[in-house]
This record gives sequence, C-alpha cells and structure tokens, in this order.
Amino acid sequence: MSSAGPGGALSVTLSRWAAADRTPLVLLIDEIDALVGDTLLSVLRQLRSGYDQRPAAFPHSIVLCGVRDVRDYRIYSTAENRLVLGGSAFNIKAKSLRLGDFSEPEVRALLAQHTAATGQGFTAEAVRLILTRTAGQPWLVNALCREACFDDEVGRDRARPITAEAIVAAQERLILRRDTHIDDLAHKLREERVRRVVEPILTGAAEIACSDEDLAYVRDLGLVAQPDDGPPRIANPIYAEVVPRHLNYAVQETLPQQMVWYVDADERLDVEALLAAFQEFFREHSEHWVQRFEQYHEVGPQLLLQAHLQRVVNGGGRIEREYALGRGRTDLLIVWPQGGRERRYVVERKVLRKGLQRTIAEGVEQTRSYMDRCGAEAGHLIVFDRTPDRPCADKIFRRAPAGAGVPVTVWGM
Repeated sequence: MSSAGPGGALSVTLSRWAAADRTPLVLLIDEIDALVGDTLLSVLRQLRSGYDQRPAAFPHSIVLCGVRDVRDYRIYSTAENRLVLGGSAFNIKAKSLRLGDFSEPEVRALLAQHTAATGQGFTAEAVRLILTRTAGQPWLVNALCREACFDDEVGRDRARPITAEAIVAAQERLILRRDTHIDDLAHKLREERVRRVVEPILTGAAEIACSDEDLAYVRDLGLVAQPDDGPPRIANPIYAEVVPRHLNYAVQETLPQQMVWYVDADERLDVEALLAAFQEFFREHSEHWVQRFEQYHEVGPQLLLQAHLQRVVNGGGRIEREYALGRGRTDLLIVWPQGGRERRYVVERKVLRKGLQRTIAEGVEQTRSYMDRCGAEAGHLIVFDRTPDRPCADKIFRRAPAGAGVPVTVWGM
C-alpha cells in the first residue's frame, strides 16, 4: 500500500475491497468536511478517479456526510500554494440531500419511545419547550433530551417526569459546554459570507446585502431558516442564544460588573439600575468596546448591551431573544426567578433611523405588543443613535413612562 503514496492509498484500498466482494459496495464517509487542505483535496480526487471502475473495482455509491455541500468547499492546497475552488475533484456530486428538521409528530414519537422504554414521561410544558427551542433540529432535539434524561442526575430518576425547568437547564448546559456541533456552528460566524447574512438579522435591518449563494450557504449550514411567507431568521431559539453569546463572550467576561449590584435583599432584579449602569458605561466606553466585536461592528452596540445583561442574568435568570430581518428591532426578554415565580422584563432595542419621536412611538408600541405576548411586567426601549458627530449629551437620555397603556421606559444611547 505504501507504494501507492498518499495520493493513491485510499483509491487502491477501495479498489481491493470492491474486488474482493462481488456485492456492490455503498460507502458512507461521515464528517467528511472535518478533513482540511491537501488531505481533503486528495480524498476528493481519489474518489473521483475511481468512478469509471465501479462497481467491480470501486464502491458502487459513496455518500459524503457533512455540514456543507461539496460546492461550498474552499480548500487551500499547501502543495499547490493556492486556493482550490473547483475542478474535477469537486465534480463527484450526483445529488445533494439535506437532512430536514423533525416535524412535531416525529419529535413526539421520539419522546414516546423514551417513555415506553423507561416509563419516564415529559410534562406538556417540557414537550412544548423541546419543540419550540429546537424547532425540530435533529441534533438539538437529541442532545437536549439526552442532557435532561441521562446526563442530569435528577433526570435519571425515572419516577420523575422531565419538566420545563429541566429542559431550560439542559439548554443552558449545552450552550456553555459548546459541544462539537455548537462549536462548529459558532466558528462559522467568522466567515465573511456568513456575516453578510447574520449581521443584518441581528440588527433587524430592513434589507440584506448578500448574494443568493451566501443565503443558500447559510441555510445549508442550518444556521438560518427562511419561511415561505417571511424574511430570513436564525433557525431556532437555541441558535439565537448561541450566536450573540459567542460573539460577545470575550467582552462579557471582561466587563467590570457584579450581579450583587443589581439584586436586592428580596432577590429582585433591579432592571432600572442595570440599564442605568449600562447607559453610563456606554457613554464613556462604547467606541472602544464596540471595536472588540471584530467584523460585527454594525451590531456592536447591541452585542455590548447583551453582554452586559448576560453577565448579570447568568447569576440566576436567563435571556430569551427574538430577531429577524425586517423587524427593525431586537426583542430581549429577561426571565428572573423570585419567590417561587418568574418575573419577566422586556428590553427592546432600536437603531435611530426615522427621527427620534417616530422611532420612540413605533418602539413603544412594539415593546408593549411584545410585553403582552410574553406576560412581562415592565418594558424598556433602548434607542441607539449612531449619527456621527452628534454630541453624546444629545444622545443620552431617560424618559419615564408616560401616557396611557402599559408603562415603557425609554433610554437613549
């Protein structure tokens, strides 16, 4: 085999294997895109070279499994000192198939199999959370349920049903642990063609300046979904947590704040004080800190806000996020446990584009609508004014709730 060399060893092995068995071979190679550079290029070329020998002396069919289509491979060849984007090595694809998300009946059937095998059930709220948080993404469904049912000590007690609280805790552990699937997804955010799609979604921009190829690539990754009747959005709520928390992790870890500053003796989270502190911090340091978000400068202020909130809320609560292209805003929901119940606070973020009064009027109405949907007791609207050369003093303000309707405090930054 050594005589075949690194550029032919795989091809020779597959030829000998096929010749030794008269039954046509079907070969599946999982995580093919974990190979990089000249190694991946060599594998593709050897698979292509054996095509005309099949089925007698080469596998009849080969399935390459990975998170990207072969057409999206961009391989830097050290041997050739160039980036290889096409050619015969890539001309091996007969068809691309994407594993779709589980439907609701399929998720329920999977959970029913666990119940039938172990006797352990799921509460109705736990099932709802599994469905909504994963949006049926196969790896997330399985990983979330495994974390709650097997890796958690309480979850291994089959006499106890899996509750909504167990699912929320399992989600947080998955995100913090950054298993390979989530880590790979996070690393894709560094790619420029991914940023061109993701950043406008995070800002709620009215439109997106990317090519159809960029959008197709990010959809194939499973990072973004696009309903038939709507604009692109982050594919599911767990990914919606992973994206900003990955982008702002380094900033979050170095922000100068402590949870104890914002939690009173009754364990109540003082959201007013939390936002006032952020406003002061933003006024003094935003220009410097926003630059830490590398190529995601446009969404830098929003990421800085989320890093500030996450650093505090990590002490006992959680943040839920909603954003999509064309929304013109980012909806944040702070969920904080106190006295055996959950207290909910909405923080909505808008960028000043249409004039201050119009932006505030639209934002207050949107904040109230979101508060009504999620049962929040208080709402806060943050308006980021990114107008160059405008004095900082004109951008910074706080307006107490006024007028009829649910009270919403407006913060200018």
